[in-house]
Amino acid sequence: MAPPGSTFEDVVARLSAAGCVDPEGEAAQLLAVAADPLELAAMLARRTAGEPLAWIVGATTFCGQRVVVHAGVYVPRPHSEALVRQAIDALPAEGIAYDVCTGSGAIAAAIASARPDATVIGLDLDPRAVACARSNGIDAHQSDLLGQACVDHVGEADLVVGVVPYVPTEALVLLPRDVGEHEDLGHYDGGAEGTVLLRRLASEATRVLRPGGSLLVELGGNQDEALVPHLHDLGYVGVETDRDEEGDLRSLSARWRPDHR
Repeated sequence: MAPPGSTFEDVVARLSAAGCVDPEGEAAQLLAVAADPLELAAMLARRTAGEPLAWIVGATTFCGQRVVVHAGVYVPRPHSEALVRQAIDALPAEGIAYDVCTGSGAIAAAIASARPDATVIGLDLDPRAVACARSNGIDAHQSDLLGQACVDHVGEADLVVGVVPYVPTEALVLLPRDVGEHEDLGHYDGGAEGTVLLRRLASEATRVLRPGGSLLVELGGNQDEALVPHLHDLGYVGVETDRDEEGDLRSLSARWRPDHR
């Protein structure tokens, strides 16, 4: 007989009471990882307190692949999978791609899996993220956005993709309580209007992209209103936005001007 509180039904009930969206799915993951009832109880306590499930079980699924996620590292979100599909389409054969703010390396890993002929490099300022991305097989390096790549790899990249922080500083208080209590808000804070890092990345990418290379970033709200003219001013062409099924802004893509010398 299973110890009290350790059956699937017990775990589902605890998770449901804590407000978890998918209690059955989460219960299955916790039970699969826990070595014994004591460990299960400890893991369940962490989850019901709001800690990300991926940190507790050590992994998540992204684009159909298992991705290792170390504690403290940004957990990839399902809505970013659309960005991966766009990135794969934008990357030419044997191309070179930089995944900026790579986090766990989930986006880089998904691109590399679909395009094994390509060179995909992950960059992140957080050394914990760099270590995590490397554990997922990514050639990852510590960097403040594109950093040294702007010097060492001028005009070489076919694609710069990134989920850089884009939540306006003033809106951080609106994030779910669990995010504020457990996660590093630096993973979300995009500065005034949420566009500070997006603007920086767009500018830095002009030195890394080859003529005609693509920039692809995630964003939200009405940030396109500020970023589209900014990209035009920098010299990008073919600037387009993408929205989800509910009409919410999700990404922006652009090409570095083909005639740049």
